[in-house]
Parts: sequence; structure tokens; C-alpha cells
Amino acid sequence: MTAPAIDSRAALPRPRSAGRDLLRRLVRDKPLGAAGAAISVLFLLCGILAGVLAPRGINQVDLAHRLEPPSLQFLLGTDALGRDLFSRILHGARLSVIVGFSGAAIATALSLVIGVVTGYVGGRLDLVVQRLVDAWMAFPGLVLLIVVIAVVGPGMPQIIVVLGLLYGIAGSRIVRGAVVSAREQMYVHAARSTGAGTLWILRRHVVPNVMPLIIVLFTTRVGAVILSEAGLSFLGLGIPPPAPTWGGMLSGSGRAYMPMGPWLALAPGLCLTIVVYAVNVFGDALRDLLDPRMRGIR
Repeated sequence: MTAPAIDSRAALPRPRSAGRDLLRRLVRDKPLGAAGAAISVLFLLCGILAGVLAPRGINQVDLAHRLEPPSLQFLLGTDALGRDLFSRILHGARLSVIVGFSGAAIATALSLVIGVVTGYVGGRLDLVVQRLVDAWMAFPGLVLLIVVIAVVGPGMPQIIVVLGLLYGIAGSRIVRGAVVSAREQMYVHAARSTGAGTLWILRRHVVPNVMPLIIVLFTTRVGAVILSEAGLSFLGLGIPPPAPTWGGMLSGSGRAYMPMGPWLALAPGLCLTIVVYAVNVFGDALRDLLDPRMRGIR
């Protein structure tokens, strides 16, 4: 009798998805981080679908319903001009999504370029660039933002570029430290000894090893950029009206009519607090899950 044929492919274990494994570990080990991730995704969807979810226009004035408290008709109440606060909050989320993710992307890319080049090359280039970074970080961030925005003028592109430069140059110090640590590993010395080029070593060994740090840096920068944009809008230097930014709503009618309508300040303030806290908690959870040094502790 002949033995039945065995399919060797069926005996091999199926490869595990890295994203699915990370999601399972996030829910199991970091429930607070998983909640932050859910809130961050909800915030992203609200920003993308603001035009569909908003029941009214962002500047639809109705003086007959001015300063109405939250109700079934107006979920978050109305402002001094009768505009629906819920619709303005949703469109403010869209602006925060654009500014937060664009500014964080610019900051992360700039940190990656400066940190990888200076950390790997070292020498005099590293010394000169890091002294310039020190001089940049010596200035208070808010004062520097106010000066630059006062020179270039308020507007969304200016806010994104300025915030990207501010956090990108400062964040390069973190990436540089990780690159210096990866540069001294044995596999990098082995690649050099075999005659591998600098670009090949950076692409195959250095950048993949600092990529978890880059992901965490991006998530934390999203919350920081959103908070900085809200601060500039509160001071009147952010995105100009009638754009419904959360910081602008806190500064305008929210501050003027807060005794008569406390929901004018509570709604954007709570949204800003919850979103920034959720993004930061999610970033901290990703840092713990992606950092190889934390595996032994778990």
C-alpha cells in the first residue's frame, strides 16, 4: 500500500500579520492606549466626514435661536449669532486633522533627515548642526511662533509650515540619539567591513531600527501641533475667521458670552482636551509596544 500524499504547505504555520499582532497586544496590554486609539480614529473620521455629518452650515446665522442651550435640535447649543455649535465643532475637527497631520508629517520628515544625517556622519557636521539645534531650542516655542506668524501672516499653510519646522528641528535630537546608538551596533560594522555603501546601510539597517521611534514621534507630534494651533488661534494669530477653529471658538464668542452660555467654551475646550489626551496616550502605548527594551519588563 502506498502512503497518502501529505501537502507540505498545510503543515507550515500561517505567517502572522504584524499589524494584527500589534492591535491584539494594544488591546490586551494597553487598554487605555486602545481607548485613545479609538478616540483618535473617531476624531479622524469626524474630520474627514464633517461635511456629511454636520446638520447645518458653519456660518449659517439664525438670530432667532441665538445662545440656545444644548437640545435635540442643537446638540451642543448655538452661539451669539445662532450658529449651530455642533456643526462648527465638526468642521473645526477637519481643520485640526489637516493642520495636525500635515504639521506632524513635516516635523517627522525633517527630524528624520536631520537626525539620520548628523547621527550617522558625526564629526564636525554633527557638532555644527547640533549647536544650531541648541540655539533653536533655546527660544521659547510660543514666543517663536508668535514672532514668525506675525512676520509671515496668519493662514493655514503658514501655520502648518511653521509648526512643522518648530517641532521638526527640536525632534531631530531624539532621532539623532537613536541613530548614534544604531550606528555602533555590530551588524553596521559588519556591513561596513564588507564594503557596503552609506546609503545602503542607512536604508537596510539604520532607518528600519529607528522606525518605531519615528512612528511614536509622529503620533505625539499630532497632538502637540493641534494644541499649538489652538493656542495661536486663541491669540488671534491662527487660521483667520470665519474658519471655525477650536481655539478661535474659545477666544471669540466663547470668552465673551461664557457667563450666559457656558457651552460655548465647554464644547471646544472638552473636544480639544479629549483629542490631545487620546493622541498622546495612544502614542505612549505605541512607544511601549514597539520599544524592544520594554519586552523584558512585560
